[in-house]
Amino acid sequence: MATRSKELVPVDVESSLQKVAAQGVSKLVTLASPWVVGLLLFGVGSAFHFILDTDDPAVASWTAFLMSVGVIVLTGVTYGQSHARGPWGKTHTTATTLLTGLWVTAATINGPTTVVTGRIALIGGFTLCATWNIRTVIRMKGWDAPGALADPLAMLFGQGAERAGLAVEARTTAATEHKVEGAVQLEAGRQTAEDLQKKVPYIESGIGLPPGSITTAIDPDDASRATVVISDPRVMKHPIPWPGPSRPGGSIADPLRHGLWQDLDEVAYVIVGHHLQIMGQTGSGKSIGGAWNLLGEIVTRYDAAVFAIDITKGTQTLGPLAEALHRFETTKAGAKALLADVQARVKERTDQLAAKNLQKWKPGCGLTYWIVWIEEFPDVYDALSDKEQEAFLSMLKAIRSAGGSVVMSLQRSDYTQMPTLARGQLAKACFGVESGHDAGFGLSEAQQDVGARPELWSNKQPGMTYWDAPSIPDERIAMPMRTFAWGLDGRGQFDDERANAAMREHAAAWPAAAKPVDEGTAAISRLPSGGQALAAPPEALEHAIDATDDEDEEVRNVASEYLTEDDPDPEVQAGPDDPIVDDPSDPEWEFAPPEVTMTPQQRGEALMAHIQGLWDGGARDFATRDLRPLWESTDMSRAWA
Repeated sequence: MATRSKELVPVDVESSLQKVAAQGVSKLVTLASPWVVGLLLFGVGSAFHFILDTDDPAVASWTAFLMSVGVIVLTGVTYGQSHARGPWGKTHTTATTLLTGLWVTAATINGPTTVVTGRIALIGGFTLCATWNIRTVIRMKGWDAPGALADPLAMLFGQGAERAGLAVEARTTAATEHKVEGAVQLEAGRQTAEDLQKKVPYIESGIGLPPGSITTAIDPDDASRATVVISDPRVMKHPIPWPGPSRPGGSIADPLRHGLWQDLDEVAYVIVGHHLQIMGQTGSGKSIGGAWNLLGEIVTRYDAAVFAIDITKGTQTLGPLAEALHRFETTKAGAKALLADVQARVKERTDQLAAKNLQKWKPGCGLTYWIVWIEEFPDVYDALSDKEQEAFLSMLKAIRSAGGSVVMSLQRSDYTQMPTLARGQLAKACFGVESGHDAGFGLSEAQQDVGARPELWSNKQPGMTYWDAPSIPDERIAMPMRTFAWGLDGRGQFDDERANAAMREHAAAWPAAAKPVDEGTAAISRLPSGGQALAAPPEALEHAIDATDDEDEEVRNVASEYLTEDDPDPEVQAGPDDPIVDDPSDPEWEFAPPEVTMTPQQRGEALMAHIQGLWDGGARDFATRDLRPLWESTDMSRAWA
């Protein structure tokens, strides 16, 4: 990763000796400037006195008067146009103009070398030049940092802001090879951070930067302050190869890395706890860039299951991922059935979480996190009846608390394509769009306020996107990111066949069939192989048994023994829906399903009665072994208990 990032931006090589020499010359010129100006003013005063000395007294009087008016005008202009950062700087600049102007006028009348004007020039001039040197030295305090010229952000941003008509003070907080971060102080009581955000395009123009180089964010603690990041958007013009999963085997609650920000930092996006809208015009990369990179990360997480729908393109987009998906529907009937199955189990899941005193899903709660991924969402929503649409919107409101997120991908999220109720609950991911008007449907208001412009990409830079979600920092919601490319040829260009092969290989390495899930997830899963997802994770189950039933040697390591047991008859293969046929070689054998003698309610009542008995007997905790009377005296199994 680090090697690739460094290759993205060419860096000019300059010797340390050249840098030191350039800095030294720059310092000397800056410090000598006030003294040179002072000598020039002494010369101006001398020349004016010589001219005035030969004039008629009446002319001399008018000349002195006009010079005084000129001094006043220059002082006013200096005060009004000064962009000095802070009241001290503004006062110092204005006072310098006034005092030097008055001295030139006095020198014109009395001569520059008389006792009064001469002493003022000597003492006052020395003092004034020294104050400018002191001010300069303080502002240059960062010049001695290795490889830096003063404060890089103050130098760069301040210059552009001045040309844009803003008097701001910028201070660098961090600087790397690819970006400069800092804080900007605006004039309190007269400017806000929002004023700065509106001026960003003009500041970029004033500095000569490409559009999109500057991103800003409001300081939550001070309306007169903002944070800024300057980076180079040109580094994102070429595809970035997919580096592999960021946290394989981790939790879905851990961040997903599906691309790089414009400053080449890795994206860290947490999908848990909200729903997501992915929007972009055809060819913008929302499917291969957005879907593939997010799902490529999600399927590597041990506690997540993906239920996907694409009734428009069928298997073209998500087909290479099929082996890693717990259910993939490509027909209208299948999409309806999947959404109905999910809806039917939402309350069951919230009840399970409530029983554990949880208001929302969290890692280790025992439930697999659900990702319901819907490609070309408008086609799916239109296929639903009015009643089914109402059920979908109801599910959308409840599934977040039940441990699930819904991702809806579409080309244009206007009111004809996306229900208003749904749009208001969605985080925003916006790829390239046709126009600024279209961008309004894919961006949040906050992104629009800070100048996000996906219309600059259209579909000419596939994979470029803006992201606004709960886990994305405010200063990055208007910073472009580029999603990874899964298949690149020898020239670094995207190649469909290579990409599909890479995704199929990745999905095969993380098959859904090998991922243990909870019983509810297993019940609605439909795996490509025709099998069913494991309803209980063997390793996790073994760990739970060891933790809660340490003294029960009968059940220790049951799961691991089962997994290592040889298959007694490998030739016998059957699917869950195959009919059960009696063995003709055994006439005495007749298959009959076990007789059910207790209803679920009766089992629950028996369980609660037994636990109440334990409580009444003085027990304040219990292990699995304490429930043995239940599976020995009723039709309950030990697994049920």
